[in-house]
Amino acid sequence: MSRISRPRVLAVSLAVAGVLMSTVPVAQAAHHGEPSRCGGRGVDAGARIHYASDVVIKAPLSTVWKLQTDVERWPSWQPPVLTAERLDSGRLAKGSRFRWTTPAPATPTTPATTLGITSTVQELRRHDCVLWSGPATGAGLSIDEGVHLWTFRKVRGGVRVHTEETWTGAQVEADVPTATAALGAGLEAWLHDLRSAAEGRHTPRP
Repeated sequence: MSRISRPRVLAVSLAVAGVLMSTVPVAQAAHHGEPSRCGGRGVDAGARIHYASDVVIKAPLSTVWKLQTDVERWPSWQPPVLTAERLDSGRLAKGSRFRWTTPAPATPTTPATTLGITSTVQELRRHDCVLWSGPATGAGLSIDEGVHLWTFRKVRGGVRVHTEETWTGAQVEADVPTATAALGAGLEAWLHDLRSAAEGRHTPRP
């Protein structure tokens, strides 16, 4: 996985998203084979803005899963996440809702703002996959819907995490290359932070 230079970015992940972009990946990560699914559902196949990427994390699946699904603790390991709150109680599950915020810098067509994202979990398979979606809105910037998929697979030495996301909405679709670059930068930064947090909790003994 390519690393994001500082200041790192977290783009609007609208199926749980946020944008904080100052650098972007050169090209969209390759995605091969059959489309990824969670409970038979995936990202929006008709969306013009789409990015996918993978990383192998050298930590137990239980650790990676806990970090990713303990929504209210996201700010503790993802600096661009300013606030995060559950809108219901209990373990994260299909139908769960959560709201979080993240800053978005100014672009040639939009002002700097803070995005508020309300996400709803569409599918969840414990220790396997999770799919959420919802809108992101801020002063002068909005995404009508983002759909965000995560899958987790045990591999030799750790866990392969796959993520992909799509955005729809007139404002972001007015400049697809810029929106795709912002989305890609955000997902790469999210994977980097997830890997750092998980591996930091399980540093191998010498």
